[in-house]
Amino acid sequence: MKHPSTRALFDYWNKRRGLRLAPARSDIDPAGIRHVLGDTLMLAADFIDVVRFRLAGTRVCALFAREIKGEAFNSLWTEGGRTQIEKLLDSVVNENAGIVAGLVGRTEDSDEAKLELLLLPLAHAGEGRIRVLGVLAPLPPPYWLGERPLIELELCTLRHIETDRADAGDPGFGRVQEGQRKRHGLLVYSGGRDLPPDKRAG
Repeated sequence: MKHPSTRALFDYWNKRRGLRLAPARSDIDPAGIRHVLGDTLMLAADFIDVVRFRLAGTRVCALFAREIKGEAFNSLWTEGGRTQIEKLLDSVVNENAGIVAGLVGRTEDSDEAKLELLLLPLAHAGEGRIRVLGVLAPLPPPYWLGERPLIELELCTLRHIETDRADAGDPGFGRVQEGQRKRHGLLVYSGGRDLPPDKRAG
């Protein structure tokens, strides 16, 4: 995690979840993350398939030079990257796995900005609700940011952050539900090379 907002939000999320797999939406107090709210986002899908921005901080919106609340999250990505980001969202929601990703954002004139994306699960009740908390921030902000809107995002690097639990080797351990409690700890996997021996194929 390179950006200060990414580290700050992750630390807050980790403290708020306590012994649970993830905190609930009601556990997140904007006052507790007031210094990083500008870089913060929340995604939601209530009983529909499209994951949209429920909230987007001022600096997140400035990246695209418009208010993006209510927009579909996958609409910001390159056409070839939409399927990939949808799979990552499914991993966050259904496998209790946070992600940290390196992105490139491009303008209409092909100017590029490097960004960091953090997505973390929020516990929810029922099968139809999805909640994801995160950060989208530039590394570092180019001088033209805010004047030249980004028109697409491309995924470049990815790290998974998984809750440390006894059945972590089971890829289908379901959605995070409120009230579930497990031990502290996170495992950060940076791709197949860095996996512990018992996680490697073969």
